[in-house]
Amino acid sequence: MSNIIPETELILNPNGSVYHLNLLPENIAENIIIVGDQGRVETVSNFFDTVDFKIQNREFVTHTGTLNGKRIMVLSSGIGTDNIDILLNELDAAVNIDLKSRTIKKEHTSLNIVRIGTSGALQQDIPVDHFVVSSHGLGFDGLLNYYLDLPKVNDNALSEAFIQQTNWDKNLPYPYAIKGSEALIQKIGFDLIKGVTATAPGFYGPQGRKLRLTPWVEDFNQQLTDFRFNENRITNFEMETSALYGLGALLGHQTCTVCAIIANRVAKQYSKNYHIAVEKLIQLVLERLTK
Repeated sequence: MSNIIPETELILNPNGSVYHLNLLPENIAENIIIVGDQGRVETVSNFFDTVDFKIQNREFVTHTGTLNGKRIMVLSSGIGTDNIDILLNELDAAVNIDLKSRTIKKEHTSLNIVRIGTSGALQQDIPVDHFVVSSHGLGFDGLLNYYLDLPKVNDNALSEAFIQQTNWDKNLPYPYAIKGSEALIQKIGFDLIKGVTATAPGFYGPQGRKLRLTPWVEDFNQQLTDFRFNENRITNFEMETSALYGLGALLGHQTCTVCAIIANRVAKQYSKNYHIAVEKLIQLVLERLTK
C-alpha cells in the first residue's frame, strides 16, 4: 500500500503551497498567533520588529516576521471550528508532510500556537476587559467527533460529568473536553484567570441567545455557569478553542487560548471599548511568547 497522500486529500496550489492558507514551509514560524478577525492581523504584526512575509486568501491572512530575535507569525482563522480544522491541518501539513513527495516526514515539528480572542464570561466574578486563559476547550461543535483518535486526548471524566450535570440531550453533539498545553498555558497565562472555555458552533442559539428563535435548551447558560467538576468551572463562551486544543493534541502541537472578556453574560455587562483590552492582551502575549 502506497504511503503517498493523494492529490484529492492533500490539495496544493500550483506553487506547491497548502491550498487554503497559501503557505509554504519556509513561511511558517515556530511561534504562531491566531486571531479570528483578519483586520486584527496587522494590529498584531505592528508590534513585530520586522515583517518579511504577507499573504491573504479568503479570510486567512498571514504576516510573518521577527520579535525579540525570534521568528513569529500571526494568522487569521475567521470564525468557527470549521475554519480551525482547515488552519490546523494545513499548518501541520506544511511542516510535517513533505509537500513534494506527499509523504509524512519521519521527524515531527511541534508548533507553539496561541489564540488571542474575545469572549463572553459565564461567571459573575469575571469582570469585562479582564483576560481568561483556557485550561480546557469544551466542545459542543462536534468537530473532533469526526476524528478516530478523539478518545486518546479527551478528558472523559470531565465530559461525563458535564453530560450528567446538564442532562445533555443525546440529539446534540457529544461534548468533548481537551486540555491545552500546560507548559504554554503556564508561560502565557500564569497570572490570569483560568478555567474551562466552552466552544459553540454558532453565536445565537448555540450560545443561548434568543432573538426571534428559541434555543433548544433555554436555561443553557445557567447550566454552564453552575457546572463544577473538581477544581474546574466554565469561565467563558467562544467559537474556536475546542478545535484548536483537540487538533493540537492529536497532531502534537502546543496550544493555548487567551481571551479578552468583552461581555459578562451573567451580569449583562458589555465593555465600553474592548479594543483597548484586546491591544493590551496582544502586547502581553507577544512579550511572554517571545521571552
